[in-house]
Amino acid sequence: MAEDVVERALAPAVPAGGARRDRLGRLRSRAAPYVLVAPFFLLFGAFGLFPLVATAWTSLFRVELTAPEAREWVGAHNYARLLTDEFFWNALANTVLIGLLAIVPQLLLALGAAHLLDARLRGRLFFRVAALAPYATSVAAATLVFALFYGRDQGMVNWAIGLVGLDPVDWQNGPWASKFAVASIVIWRWTGYNALIYLAAMQTIPPELYEAAALDGASRGRRFWHVTLPGLRPALAFTGIVSTIGAVQLFGEPLLFSSGAGASGGADHQYQTLGLYLYEQGWVNLHLGRAAAIAWAMLLLLVVVFGLVRLGRGKGVRR
Repeated sequence: MAEDVVERALAPAVPAGGARRDRLGRLRSRAAPYVLVAPFFLLFGAFGLFPLVATAWTSLFRVELTAPEAREWVGAHNYARLLTDEFFWNALANTVLIGLLAIVPQLLLALGAAHLLDARLRGRLFFRVAALAPYATSVAAATLVFALFYGRDQGMVNWAIGLVGLDPVDWQNGPWASKFAVASIVIWRWTGYNALIYLAAMQTIPPELYEAAALDGASRGRRFWHVTLPGLRPALAFTGIVSTIGAVQLFGEPLLFSSGAGASGGADHQYQTLGLYLYEQGWVNLHLGRAAAIAWAMLLLLVVVFGLVRLGRGKGVRR
């Protein structure tokens, strides 16, 4: 104890300014990570969290877009109304059907295209850039071209099926034909994008796994099934999630597919999606509260879908 007192007495005194600088330095080092991540949280709060909360609050009122200050509290009435709204359920069914028609073929085609692009082909860079070209194309331009492509009287599709003796199809007014036509636009735009994601994931798989499988006598098909697909699980999960979100939010393609239909999604609402129905309620019928309720119903739908998928995967892992 006496030696410690002597050592502190003999130690050189630290100037007050030096101690203050040390405290400021420690404070800066501790605050630096928070300062670096603060812009993200500020932008997320302004453009992500605040609109989400504001939409939820608006969904509890009867409010018109032309008079947003004149609000009437209705509680959960806008949500209860959706349960008995036949147009909402029609839009939900159309969204699910168009989503299935678009997502499943799209991901399968992307997987096959990525497998081909991963092979040693001449001009691989050209084909990779060409695969991304539809994604870079404007939604409006692509949809308008496909609308001409599926024209009833002078469309190329009806001309082609007429060559084999089939009757022309009314692609814009048929209940199933219109859904398939809209889904084909989504497939064309997003297949190349997903293919490049799969291609990048394929190139991270160690080649030693393929060599070991080949030494064991595995064919190319078995190597793809037992080596490539397990290595693509994160990429498959990512594209599945993004494609599902995109299907629920599908808007531009059905809106522009028929020039006279607009937000109604056809004369009989045969391809009106949830995104179109939200737009129709909020910006055509001017019912802002109902539109906000539909937006939250779409979010809750995604939460339920991903929750069920997570629950199913958890049960599969436990088994």
